[in-house]
Amino acid sequence: MQQHQKGQRAGPIAIGALAVLLIAIILVAILTGKYPVASSDILAVVMAKLSGGASGVAPTVETVIWNVRLPRVGAGILVGASLAAAGAVYQGLFRNPLVSPDILGVSAGASFGAVVGIFLSLSVLAIQGLAFAGGLAAVALVYAIGSIVRERDPILVLVLAGVAIGALLGACVSLLKVLADPYNQLPAITFWLLGSLASISRADLVSILPAVLVALVPMVLLRWRMNLMTLDDEEARALGVETRWIRIVIVAAATLMTAAAVSISGIIGWIGLLVPHVARMFVGPDFSRLLPASMLIGAAYMVGVDTLARSIAAIEVPLGILTAAIGAPFFLYLLLTTRRGWQ
Repeated sequence: MQQHQKGQRAGPIAIGALAVLLIAIILVAILTGKYPVASSDILAVVMAKLSGGASGVAPTVETVIWNVRLPRVGAGILVGASLAAAGAVYQGLFRNPLVSPDILGVSAGASFGAVVGIFLSLSVLAIQGLAFAGGLAAVALVYAIGSIVRERDPILVLVLAGVAIGALLGACVSLLKVLADPYNQLPAITFWLLGSLASISRADLVSILPAVLVALVPMVLLRWRMNLMTLDDEEARALGVETRWIRIVIVAAATLMTAAAVSISGIIGWIGLLVPHVARMFVGPDFSRLLPASMLIGAAYMVGVDTLARSIAAIEVPLGILTAAIGAPFFLYLLLTTRRGWQ
């Protein structure tokens, strides 16, 4: 009881500290780059855009801040928060610490959709739309398979179906890479599959923000039921929770959020797997605290990694490489040092 009360008191403090950390990383990200800007320039540009007046800042600096860095930082916040929130949801629903947002094939479906768009030489907007639709379609197919095999463990069936559909779509992506033009299409496909925020615009943020907000609503409204969903289905139903419908709603929300994020960023791994574990170290397993903590850490991590990706070398390093290079060793560290188990 005392430990629970201590966790209740520490939760808001930890979340507040994470919010401050995110703000600090955002400021560093906007200031950092090959074209230097001052903090006063950032404030002047933002105030001018909000008021409709002149910023008094050089046009080049204003363009860098308003059209390049702010959209990119905003995308990092949305993508990181979305993948981390989806990871926290999936790990709770499937009661498995190794589950990530792509467990049901959403990333594989988005990859296939985007690769088809690139292979057909479609516009960027069409490629993003196909990636979004592909992610949703893949999870819908997995759930259709799960609804057919009702007499078995529903969680196991969904996981196995997700693995199978993901492998099938991965094979389709590989086939399209073999058939693609090696000089134009193949490099674009490879770069998209590795993940990047290099070409983000404000229109991209506007296109995915409604989907992210809509997906966040059921996660917030059902946050206390998510704690019960970590129990066995029989125990949860005994406590008055309709596990089947809640699982459908929450999986749909997490899938929508993941598909929206992946559609503009490409495939970025390890955030949905790693960040929820780090968040539990700060606020514990209660989903009402775990969700905001995961989103804050995911946003800060994504913005920080993206800043590193465009700063450490003459050319931009794909985000998927950095998130794996940073996330895998840290995950092993957690595995070797955790003594309380993976609850």
